[in-house]
Amino acid sequence: MTRLDPRSPLVLDTSDLARRPGTMREIRREVEAPEELGTDVVQVPAGSPVDLDLRLESVVEGVLVSGSVRATATGACVRCLDEVSIPVEVDVQELFAYPDRAAHHREVEADADDDDVRDLVDDLVDLEPVLRDAVVPALPFQPVCREDCPGLCSECGARLADDPDHHHDVLDPRWAALDGLLTSQGSDQTEKRT
Repeated sequence: MTRLDPRSPLVLDTSDLARRPGTMREIRREVEAPEELGTDVVQVPAGSPVDLDLRLESVVEGVLVSGSVRATATGACVRCLDEVSIPVEVDVQELFAYPDRAAHHREVEADADDDDVRDLVDDLVDLEPVLRDAVVPALPFQPVCREDCPGLCSECGARLADDPDHHHDVLDPRWAALDGLLTSQGSDQTEKRT
């Protein structure tokens, strides 16, 4: 098991709650976003502010952490590639089990995934994986700058929002040979007139 740094803003000390069911404490703080809090398309930039409004409750099995997380994600519009800024607000709820309770849970439910149970480590709670599990799925899969964003021209890459009438005369490739005949006939007619 990895040792947690109690000085980290995403590590909470629960020793004042330990093994006293019904005891509760509220925490409101702004922390810096950890690395890789998002996807390749949109993410909460590392070091940007993340507001935590949490309640820590002592329960028989461990410490229940619940509350909300607010941050701002940035990325690129998938249609026009302009930068987008997306407010993110998600609810979190996670049980951090006492080590003896977590071991019991793993024995009783042999098919349980180790990720289903988070452990208290020396009465410390690590919020980073909880943030990641809550924020990343809440981010849009394909962010857009606005719902009706027309995107970019597939021929030349021009922004269609800047020129709504932008278009290219595209000849169907099946008719390209006929267009060549028409062009050569037009030049023959011009030569005969001169």
